[in-house]
Amino acid sequence: MAKKKTTAKKKQPKSNTQNKITSFLNNRQNQSVIGVFLMLFSVALAVAFISFFFSWQEDQSVLNQFPNKALKTKNLLGQIGASLSNFFIYKGFGIGAFMLVFLTFITGARIFFQSNLKRIITSWNWGLLGMLWLAISLGFVNKKLIVLSGTIGSELNEYLQAFLGKTGLIILLLFFFVAYLILRFKLTADDLNKKSDREDIQKEPQESTNVKSSEDIITDTTSKVEDTTEKSTFESSLENLQPTISNHSDVNTSKTVSDTDNESISLDIETTTVKEPTISEETKKEVEVAIEKIAEEKSVTENLSDRLVKDFGEFDPTLELANYKFPTFNLLKEYSDTISIDPHELEANKNQIVETLKNYKIGIAQIKATVGPTITLYEIVPEAGVRISKIKNLEDDIALSLSALGIRIIAPIPGKGTIGIEVPNKKATIVSMHSVISSKKFQESPMELPLALGKTISNETFVVDLAKMPHLLMAGATGQGKSVGLNAILTSLLYRKHPAEVKFVLVDPKKVELTLFNKIERHYLAKLPDEEEAIITDTTKVVNTLNSLCIEMDARYDLLKNAMVRNIKEYNAKFKARKLNPENGHKFLPYIVLVIDEFADLIMTAGKEVETPIARLAQLARAIGIHLIVATQRPSVNVITGIIKANFPARIAFRVTSKIDSRTILDAPGADQLIGRGDMLYSGGNDLTRIQCAFVDTPEVEKITDFIGSQRAYPEAHLLPEYIGEEGGTNLDIDIKDRDKLFKEAAEVIVTAQQGSASLLQRKLKLGYNRAGRLIDQLEAAGIVGPFEGSKARQVLVPDLIALEQLLENEKNT
Repeated sequence: MAKKKTTAKKKQPKSNTQNKITSFLNNRQNQSVIGVFLMLFSVALAVAFISFFFSWQEDQSVLNQFPNKALKTKNLLGQIGASLSNFFIYKGFGIGAFMLVFLTFITGARIFFQSNLKRIITSWNWGLLGMLWLAISLGFVNKKLIVLSGTIGSELNEYLQAFLGKTGLIILLLFFFVAYLILRFKLTADDLNKKSDREDIQKEPQESTNVKSSEDIITDTTSKVEDTTEKSTFESSLENLQPTISNHSDVNTSKTVSDTDNESISLDIETTTVKEPTISEETKKEVEVAIEKIAEEKSVTENLSDRLVKDFGEFDPTLELANYKFPTFNLLKEYSDTISIDPHELEANKNQIVETLKNYKIGIAQIKATVGPTITLYEIVPEAGVRISKIKNLEDDIALSLSALGIRIIAPIPGKGTIGIEVPNKKATIVSMHSVISSKKFQESPMELPLALGKTISNETFVVDLAKMPHLLMAGATGQGKSVGLNAILTSLLYRKHPAEVKFVLVDPKKVELTLFNKIERHYLAKLPDEEEAIITDTTKVVNTLNSLCIEMDARYDLLKNAMVRNIKEYNAKFKARKLNPENGHKFLPYIVLVIDEFADLIMTAGKEVETPIARLAQLARAIGIHLIVATQRPSVNVITGIIKANFPARIAFRVTSKIDSRTILDAPGADQLIGRGDMLYSGGNDLTRIQCAFVDTPEVEKITDFIGSQRAYPEAHLLPEYIGEEGGTNLDIDIKDRDKLFKEAAEVIVTAQQGSASLLQRKLKLGYNRAGRLIDQLEAAGIVGPFEGSKARQVLVPDLIALEQLLENEKNT
C-alpha cells in the first residue's frame, strides 16, 4: 500500500502541469490571442514571399553572410523575411509555398472565431498535398526559373522523370489531380448525371400547338374585359329609355305621335338590341390551360448508417490488433489417431454377449459393433417378446462375463430400435487436441463459441456451441480429467476467437491449474480495475468479481434496451453496421466466459455470497454474452444445489464413484460406469452422449500461451466495472477525509467536459455505477455540480480547472 501511495505522489506534478497547459489552451482569451497572431503572421509571410520574387537574386548573396547588421536586404521584411522566403520558396516548394500562407491564415481565423476547429488538420493535409503536387508540376519549367518550383519540386521532378519518363510523370500528375478533386470535393459520376438531368428538364420544349404565349393570353383577356364594359353601359342607358316608351304607348291620342316617329323609335330599339357575345370553338381551343411539367424530386434510398458503411465499411472490432495471428496447429502434439481394430477381440466380445444373454433365455436377432477410441458399442436387436428391462438388469452379469470395467447398457438407444452395450477396448487410442482442432467440422463451424470436446464412439469430432448451452457444469472425481477438459475448452476458443471477440474471467482457488494463462492477460483476460493479477485465487476477490459481472450484465441490458435488440449477436451486428452511436455509450461487446475450476471450495468458504451472483448470472446473462463454466470434484447436493442445476442444462460428468453422484450431476446413472482418463458423458438437456475428451498436455498449453503472449497486445487486460462492497464504500459527508480517493480526478473530468453525469465518470474513470453515483453526490456536496434534475445532466457550477483548483485550495485552508 505504501508503494502505491508513493507512486501516486510522484505522478501528481505531471498531471498538474498537463492540467495547466490544458486550461491555458482552453481559455477563450488565450485562443483569441493565438488566432490573431497566426492571421498577422500569415500576412507577414505573404508580404515576404511576394517581395522575394522581385529581389531573390540580390538577397541570396546577403543571406550567405546572415546575420550581419551592416548588410541590408531588399525584402520588405528584412533579413528575417528574406531567410524565410529563401527557405520555403527557393529551397522548398516555389510558388506552392503560398499555400502555407493560406493555411496559416484560415487556422488563425478558425481559432479566433471558434468555427470548424476539427477541420484544421484536414485542411492542412489537403493543402500540403496540393503544395507538393504544384511543386512537382512546375518542375517541368526551365531550371533558370527554379524559383517557381523550388529545389524540392525540381529534384522530385527529375527523379520521377528518370523513374517513369516524362510522359509517365505527366499521366501520374493528371491522375493525382483528378483523384484530388474527387476526394477533396467528393465528386462522383452520380453528381454529373444529376446535373445533366436538371439541364434537360430546363431545356424541354413547350408544345406550341396547345399552349399560347403569355402575350396572347393577356390580349384575349383585355378584349373580353372591354366587351363586357360596353355591354354594361348600353344596358344601363336602355333601362333609362324604357319609361319614355311606355308613356308614349299609354296616350290614346295616337295621332299626336306621327307614324314616322313611331317607326324611328322602333327602329332605334331594334338597332340597339344587344346580343350575347358568343365564344367560338377555335377561341376555346386556343385558350387551353398550359400544364407545366414538373420533375419529381429524387428520393434518398440510403440512410446515414448505410452511407457510413458505404464510405468506411462495417466497423471491425479486430482492427486494434489487426496483425494478430491465431495459434498454429504445429503447437499441438500429434498422436496416432488410427483406431486399432482387433477382429479377435470383437468376435470374442460378441460371443460372450450372445452367450450371456442366451443363458437368460434372451434371443438376439442381430448384432452390430461400432469401434471408438476407447469404447466399442455393440448394438443388438432382441427377438420379439423380449422385455428391455430384463436386459437392463443384466449389466453386472455381462461385465462379469466380459471381465471388463465400465460396461454400460443403453436400453433403448434414443432414435434407434436397438439396445446398446458399451464395452471398453483393451487398447485405448488417445484423442489428440490436434485432431479435433484441425477437423473440418470445427474449423468450418458457424457457431458463436465453438467448443471441440473430443470424439464420440463413432470417432466423430464432437463440437458444441457454448453460446447456446448457455452455461456448462463439469463434475467428476479427482484425477478423472476435469482440468484437461477445461484446457481443451479454453484452447478451442483461443483457436477460433480473436482477442476482441471474447474475454475470460478465470477463477482458480487451487492456484496452479490456470496459471499458464497469465501470459495472455492483455489479450484475452478480464479483471477488476485495481487488481494486479488477472487470475483470481482469493475468495473475497471472487465475490467482488462475480458482483462486478452482475453490474456489467445490467449495463449491457441497458445497452440492448436502448438499441432495441434482444441479444448480443443482434446488438453487435447493429453496431458493426454503424447503426448505433458510440457517443450514446454504445460499444462493441465481447463475449465474457467465466471459468471456475473448483466450485466446491468457493461454496465452503463463501457460501451464499458466491451462489447468489452465480445463480443470477446463470439466469439472466445468456442474452448479453456472459457464459459460465463451473467445475467441481465434489458433486454433492450442497455444492451442486437445485438453483445451480436448474440454470445449467448442459453438463459434463467424468467418472464418479457412485450412482448417487451420477444422478446429482446428470439426473441419470451412467457416470459411475465410465473408465476414467477423459471418458465422459455429455448431457445437452435430454440425451446422454459418451465422449472421449481431447487430450491437451501442459507443455502444449504453454506453447500456445507463449505464441499469443509474444504478439502485440492491448495496453491492459479488459477491465470489468468496479465493485465496492459494503465495507469498502465511502460516506457522503462534506468532510474531505471521507471523500473517495478519485474525488479530484472525477471533479477534473466533470469540469473539463462541463457535463455532470454518472455515466461520464463510468466511461472516463472506468468505474461501476454505484461508485460513480457516490462521486456525483460528493461533487454536489462540494458545490461543483448542481442538484439532481431528472433526466437532464446536472449543471456544472465551476467554469474551468483554474476555478476548481482555487475551490479545492480554499477547502483545504478552511
